[in-house]
Amino acid sequence: MTKKPPKPRRAGVSFDEARALLLALPGVEEGPCYGTPGYRVRGKLLARIWPDLETLVVKCGDDERDVRMQLDPATYFTTDHYRGYPTVLVRLGRVPSEELRELLTITWRRSAPKTLLAALPDGALPEPAKGRSARGAKAARSKTISMTRPASTPDRRGRGRR
Repeated sequence: MTKKPPKPRRAGVSFDEARALLLALPGVEEGPCYGTPGYRVRGKLLARIWPDLETLVVKCGDDERDVRMQLDPATYFTTDHYRGYPTVLVRLGRVPSEELRELLTITWRRSAPKTLLAALPDGALPEPAKGRSARGAKAARSKTISMTRPASTPDRRGRGRR
């Protein structure tokens, strides 16, 4: 009796690789987002990492989210907290690098201003920049980003906190 060969395990990406893919997109900046690293293009949120450093929240749009969740529910999912928002949660340990690059590029194209869209021709997928991932997962874990502000400071909409 012969044994079946084991199924090949899907190679995923690490937090550092996901960070490099995001920072390779024109105009993307890293900054705090609910106490963890977030990635924005001209102030518009593209993605943020969960505190576990294994799940990436990507603001990709309702249609893209729904298609990906139907095709691969083990990799793409959502929670009650994100229900009704155009976001999908991605298990980094399961998503191939090329697939994540495609999703992040689609997300970037939805949010980037016209001047930055001109920097990336249609169909072009950017390569991650070498040397831009100097801060690793250990540094991200050790540096907690505080998102608190005094009650008298207005939020982004100009209203005071209650």
